Amino acid sequence: MYRALQTFLVALCLLVSCLATGLRAQEDIRPLVDALGTGGFPQKIEAVKALAASGDAKVAEILQNLSEGKLYAPKTGGSVYLAAPTDGAYVDVLTGAPVADVPGNLARIKLNNGLRGAIGAALSQLTLLSPDRAARLAASQDLLKDADPDNLDLLNAALAQEKDAEVKATMEAARAVILLKTDASAEDKKAAIDTIAARGNRDALTILTGAMENAPEELKPAIEQNIASIETSLAIWDVTQNVWYGLSLGSVLLLAAIGLAITFGVMGIINMAHGEMVMLGAYTTYVVQQTLHAVAPQMSDYSLAFAVPAAFLFTGLVGIGIERSVIRWLYGRPLETLLATWGISLILQQSIRTIFGPTNRQVDNPSWMSGAFDVGGLAITYNRMWIIVFSLGVFVALLLLLKRSKFGLQMRAVTQNRRMASSMGIRTPWVDALTFGLGSGIAGMAGVALSQIDNVSPNLGQNYIIDSFMVVVFGGVGNLWGTLVGALTLGIANKFLEPYAGAVLGKILILIFIILFIQRRPRGLFALKGRAIEQ
Repeated sequence: MYRALQTFLVALCLLVSCLATGLRAQEDIRPLVDALGTGGFPQKIEAVKALAASGDAKVAEILQNLSEGKLYAPKTGGSVYLAAPTDGAYVDVLTGAPVADVPGNLARIKLNNGLRGAIGAALSQLTLLSPDRAARLAASQDLLKDADPDNLDLLNAALAQEKDAEVKATMEAARAVILLKTDASAEDKKAAIDTIAARGNRDALTILTGAMENAPEELKPAIEQNIASIETSLAIWDVTQNVWYGLSLGSVLLLAAIGLAITFGVMGIINMAHGEMVMLGAYTTYVVQQTLHAVAPQMSDYSLAFAVPAAFLFTGLVGIGIERSVIRWLYGRPLETLLATWGISLILQQSIRTIFGPTNRQVDNPSWMSGAFDVGGLAITYNRMWIIVFSLGVFVALLLLLKRSKFGLQMRAVTQNRRMASSMGIRTPWVDALTFGLGSGIAGMAGVALSQIDNVSPNLGQNYIIDSFMVVVFGGVGNLWGTLVGALTLGIANKFLEPYAGAVLGKILILIFIILFIQRRPRGLFALKGRAIEQ
């Protein structure tokens, strides 16, 4: 009984001690809180900074109430009160206890842009100690941009207990930028310069360039050396970024051109409606997504899994219908196929305008194709990355179909010698129809991918038809490996020319290059072989 009573008394003493400590801490910041209602805006800003520097847990709530216009103070200065939710009532800012006797000349504490900015910066400071990693990272990034020397002590305290590597690196960078603005020793500033330079990005280059103006003479060689190092590194990363952009553009061109490589390269059909097959695939994606939103919203994130086969089947059937109704009568007459398919393209465009309207349609990216990540100085977006994977997957699947299937064998036989294939019992008209349908279906899958990075509109296919023909002719008519190499080559070349010549002139230069190249190699990089072709 005695021990139980003793334990109870010890616990009671600890509780009273904690309460007394909390009340004492609150009373320590009361003058700072009351200063919010005294003086002009410069004095209020200083009071906000002092509150933030105190580290008291109540400060964030107080500043939030201030930013929302809930704090009141006498016009002549004095204690600050919080407007309670009940009508006409006020409570103590620190304790929350109701206050009965308040001065009659209370007025809301006014804010201006400078004070709002100071409150925002102070709240960012306070989140440096938040248990939420994302909040600490955001606060560290804000301090890196603001670089106010008044935050140095708070930043040092946060650094001492930070465990996360990314957050700590951002805090160290913010601390280094702040040190450059103080009267720290030359050794500390030299270490700060090295810390900033270690980030190696454009922000670091901007910071060091700005620090160069007011830096002591003994630090300028180190700053110049780091600036040169960062510029060299960024130049290398710029080249790598252009290669990545070129690969992503090349993958888009590959998707758009690989179907044309079959219809134009294998069948000899100049299909000007190929771009409309791409457009139909994009609109199929839109319809599938809208249907899932209405019928099964929980499946919306997997809409592309339904859109890819749907687009392939729909555009493939459209292609077979075009071949059976129009193209079959025009084999061996390339100019007439060009005119006929151009007319079909106009009909398809106008049909889509009639059904869906002329305006762009929104196709949402699924969550797994949204956002980006960095690899060194290289920014990689998920949608482009997955399109590259998808285009290579389609390429490999088409190669397997042509090399390992009965249909692929028949198609190659018809390509190399139509009369001999027909005499061996191959039904060449159906091979033609299925081949045209296959090329159209692949174009429809290209439309699914393009809907994730481009506007879905009736003119979508027209943006890629010329580039697709250039890829097929440059790589070698009818050769899939040539289409792959041609698409990636032209994509990378485009992205390297754009910064210097612009998008339009760059494409013109590419076209001139292809014309000159075809003069020397009329069959492209990889020419098909066969008796009929040689003739």
